[in-house]
Amino acid sequence: MNTTFDILVIVLSVLLGLFLILAIVTISLILKVVASVRRVVAKGEQVIDSAEAAAEMFKNAAGPLGALKTFAQIIDTVAKHKRRKEK
Repeated sequence: MNTTFDILVIVLSVLLGLFLILAIVTISLILKVVASVRRVVAKGEQVIDSAEAAAEMFKNAAGPLGALKTFAQIIDTVAKHKRRKEK
C-alpha cells in the first residue's frame, strides 16, 4: 500500500506542476491579448473623436456656407433679371 501511495503522490505532483505551468502560460497570453485590445480600443476612440470633430466642423461651417450660397443665388437671380430687362 505504501508503493501505491507513493505512485499516486508522484502522479498528482506531476499533474499539479503541469497544470501550474499551463495556467501561468495561459494567464500571460491572456494579459497580452488584453493589452492588445486596449490599444485597439484607444485607437478606435481616437478615430471616433476625430470623426466627431470633423462632423462638428462641417456642421458649424454649414450655416455660413448655406448663407453664402443663398446670397450667391440672389445675386445670380438679380443679374439674370437685369439682363432680361436690357434686351
